[in-house]
Formats: sequence, C-alpha cells, structure tokens
Amino acid sequence: METARRQWIYAWLMLSPAMALLILFTHYPAVQTIVNSFYSTPRGRRKAVWIGLDNYQTLILDDVFWKVLTNNFWYAVWTIPLSILLSLAMALWVNDKIRGRGFLRMAYFTPTVLPLIAVANIWLFFYTPGFGLIDQIRGLFGLAEQNWMGSPDTALYSMIAVAIWKEAGFFMIFYLAALQTIPPSLREAADIEGASRWYYFRRVLFPLLMPTTLFVSINAVINSFRLVDHIFVMTEGGPNNASSLLLFYIYEVAFDYWDTAYAATLTVVMIAILVLLAIGQFFLFDRKVHYK
Repeated sequence: METARRQWIYAWLMLSPAMALLILFTHYPAVQTIVNSFYSTPRGRRKAVWIGLDNYQTLILDDVFWKVLTNNFWYAVWTIPLSILLSLAMALWVNDKIRGRGFLRMAYFTPTVLPLIAVANIWLFFYTPGFGLIDQIRGLFGLAEQNWMGSPDTALYSMIAVAIWKEAGFFMIFYLAALQTIPPSLREAADIEGASRWYYFRRVLFPLLMPTTLFVSINAVINSFRLVDHIFVMTEGGPNNASSLLLFYIYEVAFDYWDTAYAATLTVVMIAILVLLAIGQFFLFDRKVHYK
C-alpha cells in the first residue's frame, strides 16, 4: 500500500510541470476567451461590461465573417486532400529503392524547414506579374501576364498552392516513417499470390497506414485554420477579403481594430468548428483504423 501511494505521488510530481504549463497556456486562455466573448471591449477607463450574446448577434450579421469563413471552407477543401494525397505519393516513391533517394527526400522536406516569411517571399517572386517565374514560363507559350495575387479570382488559389507546397513534405515524413514499419514479407506474399501493385496498396498497404492518415488529416485540418503569416506578407487578405481566412480576420479585429471582445467571439467559433471537425474525423475513421 505504501509503495503504491509513493508511486502515485511520484507520478503526479512528474506530471505536474506539464499540467501546470498546459493549464496556464492552453486551458485557462481558452476559458477566458469564452468568458470575454460575452463582454464588451474595454477602452481606456471604460471597463468591460456584460453584453450577453450581442457579440454573437454581430457575428451573424457580419458579411466579412461569412466571406472569410467561405474562403476557409474552400481553402480546407483543396489543401487537406491534395496535401495528403501528394505526401502519400511522395512517401511511396522515396520509400522504393531508387537512385538519388536521399536527395529526393531532402528536396521534398526542404519547404517544411524554411521560415514561413521566407516561403512567402519566394512565392511572391513566383507570382510577380510580368517578370515573375510563372509569368516568364507562361510567356514562352504566348500567354498574357496575370496578376495572381491581385485578382479576386486567383488570390485564394494562389495561397492554396503555397500551402500545399509547404505542407506536403511535412506530412510525407509521417507516411515515410509508417511505410518503413510495414514488414517486407507482406509485399513478398502479395507477389507470390500474383496481386498487382494497386491491389496490394488498396487492400494491404493503405489500411495499415490509416492511423497515420488519421493523424495527418487532423493536423491538416488544424493547419487549414491557422494560416496568418503567408496572408500577412503576400496579400494582407486582399483584394476585398478574397484571400482572407478566419484566423487572419481574428488577427485584424484584435490588433488592427482593437475589438478584443469580438475577436474572442470569432475565436470561440473557430475553436468550435475545429472541435467538431476533429470529432467527426475520429468517428469517420474509427472503423477503418487498425493499430495492430
């Protein structure tokens, strides 16, 4: 009994630093954000007062909010599946015994380690009208110049291309690690039975990769809602909020307009969306994930 109590005390002593940091920097700010969403923004000597659901009513009538939420929806629809599919394809390729495999792995992973601001500036050069890399290539085929970041029709999709380019290499590492844990005997058995590469991938390989796919998909969803740096450097949400996403709008409301209460309301909505999406992903993949 004394030994069990001592182990229990040691366990809590080991956990307490991490728990304290988690509560202080994660749980407490989240609860405080929810509380602040029911108050007005303090200004000067005027303290915050209880206003109930007024901020949420303002949110429902906010056209900009619905615009950025729609942008975020399409941003997630394109970036999540494409980045996952591309990362899986790259992992399958560099997992095979091919010449220059180490160089390819490094090349695919390099965008991940680059600073976000550096990535944004690199792609600004690519997108520059007239003398940018993309327009230079288009000019070889006689195509007209295109203002990729300045057009409402292409600004968001230009940001999507940057996100996929940067995230695919990061997700590839997880798929590559998962592929290297799969016994080669499974492939050998499939070859003996005469199974095609596609049948082996669909029936054997991909089901074994489902835990990794669940982990990667949750991270992809979170990443699709937390983009600020690229927007800040490349478009600042323009033109006319065509490339603005929800987290960038929260940043604008909080630090440009200094309406912290309304920013807290927007944050609560974003957290609720992420929680629902995460729960939905767990229920969707639950029957398809095999850990043993």
